[in-house]
Amino acid sequence: MALAKDQGALLDSVRALRPLVLDHADASEKSRRMAMPVVEALRDAGVFRMLVPRGLGGREVHPLEFLSVLEELATADASAAWTAMIGSTSGLTCAFLDEAAAREILGDSPGLIGAGVVAPRGTATSVDGGFRVNGRWPFASGSLHSQWIGLSCVYEKDGAPTVLYATLPMSEVEVHDTWDVAGLRATGSVDVSAHDVFVPESRGFYFLATRPKHDGLLYAFSLRGLLAVAVASVALGVGRAALDDLRELAGEKTPTGRNKPLVEWAITQVKYAQAEAALRSGRAFLIESIESMWETLERGDKPTSEQAALIRLAATAATDGSVRFPPAGAQRSA
Repeated sequence: MALAKDQGALLDSVRALRPLVLDHADASEKSRRMAMPVVEALRDAGVFRMLVPRGLGGREVHPLEFLSVLEELATADASAAWTAMIGSTSGLTCAFLDEAAAREILGDSPGLIGAGVVAPRGTATSVDGGFRVNGRWPFASGSLHSQWIGLSCVYEKDGAPTVLYATLPMSEVEVHDTWDVAGLRATGSVDVSAHDVFVPESRGFYFLATRPKHDGLLYAFSLRGLLAVAVASVALGVGRAALDDLRELAGEKTPTGRNKPLVEWAITQVKYAQAEAALRSGRAFLIESIESMWETLERGDKPTSEQAALIRLAATAATDGSVRFPPAGAQRSA
C-alpha cells in the first residue's frame, strides 16, 4: 500500500514515536492506563484528530492512512494503538454534530481528547432542551486521559427505539475501577456510569441515522465500516509484531534435547508460512475493499450495499487472519 506524500507525514510522525512508546510500555501496563507522555505525543502529532473534519481543525485522513497509523502503533504496543483508535474514532463523531458543539468538544489545537462507547448500555429520555442520560458502560477505553466521552443510549424516537450517541464531560460521569486484566492493560478500559445527567440536544446525534454535517469523502464512507477498519488495523499490527517476534525467537531457540533451532524444523516453517499467508491475505482484502469504496466515492457515486458489506467482511477476515495461528512464546501486550 503506497500513500501519497501528503498522506505519509502523519505515518512518519508516528514511526518517530516508536522509541517513546516502547520506553513507557511497561509503566503503562503496570498503571493500567496509558502513560501521559505517550498520550501527549499522540495528541500533539494529530493522531486523535485523524478523522476530524479539516473544517474543524482535523486531519480528515484517507482510510488507508488511518489503517497504516494504527497498524504501525500496534507493532510497537497494542495498548497504545487501541488508545489511538478509541481517541480517533471518538473524534469522528464531531462530523455529525453542529459546528458549535463540535468546537466545544474539540477545544483549541491540539485540542481536548475524547473517548467513547458504541454499545448502547444506557438509556436517554427527552427533556426540555436535550436529554437525560442514565446507565453504566463497560470497556470505556482511554477515558482516564480524556476530557469528553460519548455514550450510546437506547432512546425512544417517534415511538420506536433508536440509538442516541450523547457526548458528556468526563467530570459528569462516575469512573469504576474494574480494569484488571491480562491483555491491553494500559488502555484503562474501566466502567463509567451516568446518573440523570443532562445532555444538550446539540451534543447528541442518532447513531447510523443522522447524516454527517460535512461533505468530505471520509464521511460518505460507511460509519460502521470505518469502525470495523479501526479494530482490524490494530489486530493487523499486533499480528505482524507477533510474527516478527516468532521469526526472531525461532532463529535463536533450540529446545532442550534437540540439536537444531526451531527455524529449521519443518513444522515451524509450515506454521509460520500459514500464519504469514493468513495475515497478508486478510490485509490485502481489507485494502482492496477500502480502495474500491473510495474510488466509488471519488466518482461521485453512492457505494453499494455489497461494498459496505465487503468492508465489514474484509475487516473481520483481517482480524481473523491476525489471530488464526497464534505463535506460542511471542505474546505481546495484546
